[in-house]
Amino acid sequence: MIRVAIIGATGYTGLELIKILLRHPEVVITTLTSRSEESPHVSSVHPQLRGRLDLRMADLGPKEIAKQADVAFGCLPHGVTAAIVPSLLEAGLKVIDLSADYRLDDPAVYAEWYGHTHDDPGRLADTVYGLPELFRERIRPAKLVANPGCYPTSAILPLAPLLAAGLIDPTSIIIDSKSGVSGAGRTPKLSFHYPECNESFSAYGVGKHRHTPEIEQILSTAAGKPVEVIFTPHLVPMDRGILSTTYSQPLKSITEAEVMEVLREFYRGEPFVRVGSNLPATKDCSFTNFCDITARVVRGRILTVSCIDNLIKGASGAAVQNFNLMYGFAETTAL
Repeated sequence: MIRVAIIGATGYTGLELIKILLRHPEVVITTLTSRSEESPHVSSVHPQLRGRLDLRMADLGPKEIAKQADVAFGCLPHGVTAAIVPSLLEAGLKVIDLSADYRLDDPAVYAEWYGHTHDDPGRLADTVYGLPELFRERIRPAKLVANPGCYPTSAILPLAPLLAAGLIDPTSIIIDSKSGVSGAGRTPKLSFHYPECNESFSAYGVGKHRHTPEIEQILSTAAGKPVEVIFTPHLVPMDRGILSTTYSQPLKSITEAEVMEVLREFYRGEPFVRVGSNLPATKDCSFTNFCDITARVVRGRILTVSCIDNLIKGASGAAVQNFNLMYGFAETTAL
C-alpha cells in the first residue's frame, strides 16, 4: 500500500482528493495537514467524510510528513508549496503539486505573473507538467509533478492537436472560458459571496490572468514554436465546471469533418478525453475525470468547445491520474 499525505487538506481540492483516494485499492491515507492550531478532525472540516476517514489534521513539517508517507499531494496556496518541496524530495517522497508553483519553466516569468520570487527556481525547468495526454512518458519516472491548472487543461486539450498538426495560426488564438465559483477556492472573498455572484455573470483577469503564461508555454511545446493567446475567464454562478470556447485561424482551407478527425486521432485510446459531435455541457462532466471536446468551422475559423469538472479533471482527478502513472497502476484506477 502506498502511504499518502495531503498537504493542505481543508480546501475543495483536498476534499476531492480524499474522496477519490478512499476508492483506491493501493492507497492508505495516513496524513492530512492544516495550518490550524486546533488539529481538527477531518469530519469537522468536511462533514461528507464522517465515518469514512478517522484522521485529524495537523500542522506538520516536511520531516514529520516524511515519516508517515511515501507521496505527498500539495494542495497549498501558490507561493507556499515551493518552500517545502525541496525538503520533501530530499526525504525521499514523491510530490504531486496542485498549486502553480512548478508549472512555469522560467522563474522570471513566474515572478512577473505571481508577484514574488520563486523559492526553488533551479527545479523549474526540470519539473514535469502533469498533463498525461501530452506528457505521459515523462510523468511515469518523475519525482515531482506539477499538476495543471483547471483553465489550462480545458484550453490545452482541444488546441494542442490542432497546433501539433500545424493547422492553425499560433498567434490567432482566442480562449473564452467560464468557471464555477469553486474554482476560486474555499477561502471567503467578497466577489464570491453569494449575494455578490448569484444571478450575475462577469469577466475577470482580462489580459492578466495567471494561467495565460501556462497555457502559452504548453501550447508552444505542442506547436514546436511560440504560441500567443488572448485568454478571458468568466465567473458563472454555479458550483463547479468549466466550459471553454476557443477561436483560431486555420492556415489552410479545412472542413469541420477534417478538424474532428484530427481531434479523434490525437485522442484515440485516451481514457479521459471524449471527442464527439455534440456540443458538450458542464453537467456532462460533473464529478468525473473526463474532458469532452467538439469542434466547428464557422466562416473559415475553427472553434472548439470543451468542458471539464474543474475540481476533478482540473485538479484532484488529474492528480490521481498522475499518481497512477508514477506508481505503475492502471491509469483509470479510482477514477
